[in-house]
Amino acid sequence: MHPIAISTLTICGIEELPAQSARKVSHVLSLLDPELPELESFAAYEAHERTTLRFHDIITPQEGRVHPTEAHVAAILDFGGSLRESALTRSGGHLLVHCHMGISRSTAAMLALMAQVLPEESEDALFARLRAIRPQAWPNSVMIGYADAQLQRGGRLSAALCRHYAHQLAAQPRYRQWMADLGRGAEVAMAG
Repeated sequence: MHPIAISTLTICGIEELPAQSARKVSHVLSLLDPELPELESFAAYEAHERTTLRFHDIITPQEGRVHPTEAHVAAILDFGGSLRESALTRSGGHLLVHCHMGISRSTAAMLALMAQVLPEESEDALFARLRAIRPQAWPNSVMIGYADAQLQRGGRLSAALCRHYAHQLAAQPRYRQWMADLGRGAEVAMAG
């Protein structure tokens, strides 16, 4: 992602955060459940810029839970814009995007950021890049839909997401039942 002078991209879950503290992380995007207390892991990190958004990893509205919204994805893209602006005053950088498990919200956010920075890159190539960064990626479909609209990708990100899901189900068949158990059966069905 050279246009924003970020040389290292990492996606992880909360349990993996302590292992990242020695990796000179310069920017963090935290996507957390609203009720989760502040994470202590970042106290061990060197100075870095951190943005935290709080919403649940769901794809259908549920009472008492915060559904991902257009505003959340706009905030993620604003974060990407701030990375681009700060590129003039730094060289290199390490972007860490995390959520609870590093599988859904964080991978959707990273895909949106890559699509923002690489507007000419094909959607399938972006998902291939995402799998190279985080092989277990299962991006939240609601977030990808909002990113698709906000980045004016004309439905191509959502279509590529369906192919990505099909790829992931072939590579990791356990995801079929796991996602269904998590209430994400609609995403499994998107794989065709």
